[in-house]
Amino acid sequence: MFHSKVSFSTIIFVVVLQAVVMVLFCSWYLQLSPCGSTPSDKKVHVLLLSSWRSGSSFMGQVFSQHPSVFYLMEPGFHVWTKHPKSGVRSLRMALRDLFRSLFQCDFSVMDSYMPEHPQLASLFGWIMSRALCSPPACSLTPRNQISNQTLCAKKCNVQGLQGAEQACLTYSHVVLKTVRFFELESLYPLFQDPNLDLRIIHLIRDPRAVYRSREESGWILAHDSAVLLEHRQVPAGEVEYEAIQEICRSHVRINKRATVNAPPFLEDRYRMVRYEDMAQDPLKEIASLYFFLGLEMTTELKEWIYKMTNGNGKGSKQEAFEITSRSAVEVSRAWRTMLPHSKVKRVQEVCKEAMLLLGYRMVDSEEEQEKLDIDLF
Repeated sequence: MFHSKVSFSTIIFVVVLQAVVMVLFCSWYLQLSPCGSTPSDKKVHVLLLSSWRSGSSFMGQVFSQHPSVFYLMEPGFHVWTKHPKSGVRSLRMALRDLFRSLFQCDFSVMDSYMPEHPQLASLFGWIMSRALCSPPACSLTPRNQISNQTLCAKKCNVQGLQGAEQACLTYSHVVLKTVRFFELESLYPLFQDPNLDLRIIHLIRDPRAVYRSREESGWILAHDSAVLLEHRQVPAGEVEYEAIQEICRSHVRINKRATVNAPPFLEDRYRMVRYEDMAQDPLKEIASLYFFLGLEMTTELKEWIYKMTNGNGKGSKQEAFEITSRSAVEVSRAWRTMLPHSKVKRVQEVCKEAMLLLGYRMVDSEEEQEKLDIDLF
């Protein structure tokens, strides 16, 4: 009888060859179904962190319209309205837990904040999410097209939140926008959670422009201001100055925590962007943010960004909470001709540290304020 003999080196070669074939096969198969992983393992989780009237609604749309992004506008609104007599400090843990669940596409957390039989419209600002107007949440808008909010409101308000949860699971990036975190420390457990890959986009704006826009918004921000100020008794004429002071202090805290002796888990996870820089060169700034998050710029998005930042609108009172085509440069400097210098001086006083840290120049006179060829950034 013939007995074949296989050398040890041959066995090793066969084993190595099989391993190489498996790696190549897995690399190809990843395009369809990840080998040894689930879609959630690959997700990037983004917190768009800003303050009221700082351009965060537009920046949210920059992410929402991207075909790889599942976006929710201000889910923290539900926490603050559920506990209207609480202040910022007592709400931050509930806010963090809400965001942790939503980042992982677990919408059962909303049961505590929704009516008994919620509809998609029960989610604050839901029509601002292109993903909620696209399959599998709604068949209206293909993922690679810009959404139409009017049509979405008419055709996509379905019963229950199951569609939103299913949609969330199919995207590589989950972006949540908020104006309700005022420090980073309460978010540390999210940075350290092995199930999350959390990045922070910290959007800031000249506090003089923020103050002017907040004044125009009037009573709409009254409840949020009360929560921000911990329901302190503040004279009516001082509320906006105290609110902008708290906002400026929070920007300083957040930026310093992320950039000065930051804990290791914050490394390469924080990016600050100024609204004014975005207004001057939107495509450059947005492309840089996309790169930071591993997103690609598309032709459709380039055209949409150009259209939305080069329109004739100047951010009127009627447009205050709408995303319309505007001149981003004109909007960014409107405060210089519309805000009395006496108020500008007061904002500069209460926000001096923030302005110095974040790169905003003071103006010393009404003439300097209104001379638009002087660069203040």
